[in-house]
Amino acid sequence: MSGAGLSSGGAVFPRTFAEAEQLADAQLKELLVAHLDRHAVLRGDFVLKSGRRSGWFIDAKKTACDPAGQILVAALMLRVIPADVDGIGGLTMGADPVAFSTAAIASASGRPLYSFSVRKETKDHGAGGRIAGIVRSGTRVVITEDAVTRGTSIMEAVNVARDAGAEVVMVTAMVDRGGSVAAIVGEHGIPFVPLVTAEDLGFAYEGA
Repeated sequence: MSGAGLSSGGAVFPRTFAEAEQLADAQLKELLVAHLDRHAVLRGDFVLKSGRRSGWFIDAKKTACDPAGQILVAALMLRVIPADVDGIGGLTMGADPVAFSTAAIASASGRPLYSFSVRKETKDHGAGGRIAGIVRSGTRVVITEDAVTRGTSIMEAVNVARDAGAEVVMVTAMVDRGGSVAAIVGEHGIPFVPLVTAEDLGFAYEGA
């Protein structure tokens, strides 16, 4: 890997998507883990959304909104999602930086990809509805998230996309910290493919 890339904590990250495309899957994942560990993982005593306490917390947007992180996430995401997918999105705000940067980088590299955001509540003015962006009846979409624990947000987005007429062909996430999402979405016939897991970061799953 070229030493001209973006450096952080000893890891050298690709500066462009073209550089990232030259790396093997394992190299990209190793770099994403390194980026998350340095920029997004916090260790201490935290209260999670579920009310549980945890010895670690991940602010995945610190990676999803960083230039090097965006390249790594998009490069890995485009290797795991099916080639015939039309769009990517999920529940705002967790999914937004992942979906938007992946779609933008994909489209710029010759792989057109729509993006969309699922509102947490129905918009009561303008065009209304819960979807901002592009989801058309019959389109094949991937539902994503920055970090997932129990899968509540993921399934909410799946249901909204399906109600809009889309076919949800995969669920993915930057980080699976819970370990239970695969079983939950699997009950609905949807595969779950995370880019990184809690175990990759050195922690136990906490989604049970």
